[in-house]
Formats: sequence, C-alpha cells, structure tokens
Amino acid sequence: MPHAFPSDDAALVNAVEAANLPTLALVLIQLTGDASVMRDGLRFKRASQQRMDGGLDEASARGLRERALAVLRALRDGGAQLPPAPPPSHELLHEMMSFSIGAAVPPEYVAMMIEDLQLRGVVERTAVSAAASDFNAIIIGAGASGIVASIELGRLGIAHTLIEKNEDVGGTWLENTYPGCRVDLPSHFYAMSFEPNHAWSQYFAPREEIFAYLKGVAEKYRVPERVRFGTEVVSASYDDAHKRWHVVVRDRQGKQSTLHANALISAVGQLNRPSIPSLRGLDRFKGAAFHTAQWRHDVELRGKRVGVIGTGASGMQLVPKLADVCERVTIFQRSPQWSVPNPDYFRTISPAKQWLLQHVPYYAAWFRFRTFYTSADGLHASVQLDPKWPHPERSLNADNDRIRTLLIEHIQRELGSRQDLLDKCVPDYPPFAKRMLLDNGWFRTLTRDNVALVTDDIACVTDTGVELSNGVRHELDALVLATGFQATRFLWPMTITGGHGKTLQEVWGADPRAHLGITVPGFPNLFVLYGPNTNLAHGGSIIFHSECQSRYIGACMRMLLEGGYAALDCKPAAYEASNARLDEAQARMAWAQPNVRNWYRSEAGRIASTSPYRLVDYWSMTHVPDPNDFTFMR
Repeated sequence: MPHAFPSDDAALVNAVEAANLPTLALVLIQLTGDASVMRDGLRFKRASQQRMDGGLDEASARGLRERALAVLRALRDGGAQLPPAPPPSHELLHEMMSFSIGAAVPPEYVAMMIEDLQLRGVVERTAVSAAASDFNAIIIGAGASGIVASIELGRLGIAHTLIEKNEDVGGTWLENTYPGCRVDLPSHFYAMSFEPNHAWSQYFAPREEIFAYLKGVAEKYRVPERVRFGTEVVSASYDDAHKRWHVVVRDRQGKQSTLHANALISAVGQLNRPSIPSLRGLDRFKGAAFHTAQWRHDVELRGKRVGVIGTGASGMQLVPKLADVCERVTIFQRSPQWSVPNPDYFRTISPAKQWLLQHVPYYAAWFRFRTFYTSADGLHASVQLDPKWPHPERSLNADNDRIRTLLIEHIQRELGSRQDLLDKCVPDYPPFAKRMLLDNGWFRTLTRDNVALVTDDIACVTDTGVELSNGVRHELDALVLATGFQATRFLWPMTITGGHGKTLQEVWGADPRAHLGITVPGFPNLFVLYGPNTNLAHGGSIIFHSECQSRYIGACMRMLLEGGYAALDCKPAAYEASNARLDEAQARMAWAQPNVRNWYRSEAGRIASTSPYRLVDYWSMTHVPDPNDFTFMR
C-alpha cells in the first residue's frame, strides 16, 4: 500500500494527533501483528463515527498515539525494524472489529469486510470464456449504478453499451443541482470499494464533489466511450425465438431506432423521475415553479418571496440556503421529519486526516469499516419492532425510544425561544419510520424572522401564490417543489415486454417485486439494479448495494456463457420464496408499520422500495447466485 511519510517528526506527530483512535488501533495491530493493544485494558466506548477519540481518557489516548507513532517512524525509516506481519486470521479480524466498535460485531461481517476492505488484496474478476465474444449487453442509465455495472462487465470482457438520456454520466448527481445539495451519509462510504476517494473535502461531500468523483471513476475505466448520450429507451421486448432483446431508443431530435442485445440491465434507479404533486391551479401560477431536480439557475431568488412544498431530504437541504438570500421563505409541510444532529455535517477534512487516509497502510480500509458499521448495520436492531413494546405508536423498542428522546431534546435546544414551533417539528411516528435526515441547521432556520412553517393543507395554487384550506393566502414570487421522486414506478416510463408477451407493468400491477431486487420470471436476461426492495432506510450506501448487484449479474452471465446457454430466467418458485422471506422480515421494520405513511409504499400499500435487510445479509444473498433459482435455455 502506498506510503510517503513526512521526513520530520513534527508532521508525523501532527498526522497521528488527527487520527481516529479506534481506526489507528486497528492499523497498529495489522502492521505489527501484535494484538496486545486489545488485551491490556484499552477499551473504546460504543459511539458514533464522530468520536475521534473513541471515548478514551487522555492518558490512554496518549499511550496509543505514542505506540502508533513509533511504528510509523519505523515504517518511514525503511521498515527494517518492522518485519511484515502475516494477514490477520478470521478470528483476529473478528476480535479487531468488535474492539474498534466497542460492542460485539456479528462474525458474519468478517468475510464481507475481507473483500470490501481488500484486506487480502483486490478480488480479481477473470474474463469469461471465448463464448462471450458474440454476447453483448445494454445498460440503461449511466448514473452511479450504471457506472459500477459497466466496470464489472468490462472486467469480465463482456461487450456492452450504455444508453443515457442526459449528456453526461452521473445520474441523479448530474441532475440535482439545487443549493445545499449534498450526500447525507459519510462520504468515505459513499464510494466504490475498489475506488476509494481520500481527497473528500468534507465528511458529507457536496453535490459537486460527488459528481466529480463519479465522473472521474467513469473516465478512469473509459465508461463514457461506451455510452450513447442524449438517448432515451422507449421500450424493450424479448424475442423468445432468438433469445435477444430488441430495444427501441429515441434521440434528442425524436428519431427512433432499434438496438439488439443478449442481455438488458436497467440502471435507471429509483430517484430519477420527479414526483409533481397534483395541486389544483399549479399550471396557473405566474411566477417560476419548478422541482428541485430540475433547478432553474436562470431564476433569481435573491430578495424574493419563495414557497417550498415538501420537507424531505431536498427540502431540508435547500431551505437554509434560501433563507440566507430570500426576502421570505414559506415552507408548506405535510408532515415533519426526524432529523439527526451530526457535528461533521459541514466539517472539513483536514490535510492531516487526508494524508492518513492516503498514505498510512490499512487506515482508509478500517476507517471505512467503522463508517460502515456505525452509520448503517449497527443501527439495524433499533429499527425493528419489539412485539412486547408498550408504545408502538411512538417508538419500536427501548433503543428506538431512547433515540426519540434524544432527537426531541435536540429539537428543543435548536428552537431556543421558539418552543411554539415544537408541535410542528416533532413527528408522530417512530424514528426511522420515514427516511432519517441530517440536521443542517433546519430547526434554527425555522426560527428566523423571514421563515414561516405552514402545516395547514394546501387548497390550491393561485396566480400569485398558494391558498390554504383555511382560506389564508401566501403571496409568492416563486414556488419550489421539493416533492421527491416516483420511487415505486420502477423502470417507468419505459415499456418492458417479456417473452410471454406481457409487460412488466402488467405483471407487477401496483406492486413491483423482483427476486433479490434483480430478476423477474418471464423476463429472461433482464437484470435490474436498484430495483424493488433494494433502497436503504436504516443507513448505508446504495453504491455498496450496486456493487453487490453488479457482481451478482456478472456471475449470472458467467454461468450463462460458460455453460453454453443463451438465456436464463428466474424461476417463479425462487421469486415467490425470496419475496415471502422479504415480506416476513419487512413486517418487523419501522417503515412497514401500519400507522406510517411514507414514499416506500407502492400503490398497493406494500413496502416496495426499501430493503429490510442488513447490508451484510444482502451481500451474502447476492455474493454467489444459486443456479437452482434459474431456468437455463440454449
């Protein structure tokens, strides 16, 4: 692993002082093979990723830094005093993980983390056999998941073309350019495992950096060379006789043409088609009205009266920025959101920390593990219903109730003298029942003189503003729709027709499903990335899920080609069984409780977008496809 340590001790000391101590301890063990640091009384407290000291007292922290400094000096000076340590055993890795977190980490994480962190080196994908020479695939979409899929197929030597409606890669990170847009999970986990980014400027990177990262990765792997930009898929139909997909595409000028492929991969995601509310009179509004995903940079909002409909993720990110420049911001809220305080939300990453990630062996890998566990799977138990819990209307279990109390206390502190806003700000559902947001100054913004939070229903939009059900009118110069996306209308508005002549829409009706979120019976060689029940609500990175799905799809294609087959089709029994297991697990989750309304539900009322599983569960389910789940055709 690369390391170019500073020659003077002062710079090295500065780097060690900036280190995340639980991460540094794991680096120390792995570099030396000496696990005594875990067994001499040093204990980290179970805490969030933001606790850089791991809860250690000052003397213990100083002792750990001194030990690490000595090892890094030896490595800097040529490593003569630091012979290579053997790779940690599974047992030692498991102990290291639990030690770092300050709580028992289940043993099933070891195998996943060996691969994700590349602790045994990079997992190579060998090209499939020569049978792949006449095989080609079409990937619909060149966003994050499309990029990951293209890289995976490229490693396997499978020819493919990406169809992208925009003029560049990046997907939602290309399209969403509203003020305040940024990632709402730690940047170092919102990255491909094989392409870590050590140069993030902030712990929660702004949109511009996420887009630049995705574009840079795409260019490194020459993905744009395989993309037909400015082209949209209209329909796709499977030709059962020839075992091929016929894909109708339309360019910017409206000209249609037909492409042919052995396999079709949808990478259009869930957050790509804006949801426009059905508000009476919206088309009459004389000011500028637009969705956050279609931001009008030509509209000057400084000094204007701006209405914002919606208080989800985009609304919460946007409003504080608008409040800084607008004469007045009026927020129209249907329901409040739980919002978690995080001191790192706007915090920049110091050069010393960036240097640690770039140069100290294993530091970036173990920092990613701690980020992964503390911001995702470590929270999973707190979002499940305890059937014996006496207050299911407000919380799900004791830990969930503790989180609720802490969040309400945070809201009270932030509102200060404006406790009159408390009832409007505290949700009436358990934490995690809807998407958890990060507080970016939202509650303090609500207390500003030029901000109004409106909770009465909207009756209609007028020529000059919004009229409420109680007759009150709000005069506006512009109206911003922070109303999210049509997340449960998968692959819409494309028409996808299977070998049986039925469309996906006909098969699904109002309730989209897929085997592992990826395959659907009757649609041979069709694979879906970020499909039904693969969104993450308890925390985690959708890029991680895209890697799992792309690896699974690549393995399916390997089975197909090396077995001499033309197509594979998911068996109905496998499809039904996996969805039955999913629905059983889903019933325990916060977002599936019957008293909760959220955008995760399909028109049929079933949770269709979100996964009930830990990331480690989904990694295991998709790591190696089961050939018994498929019918193979020649």
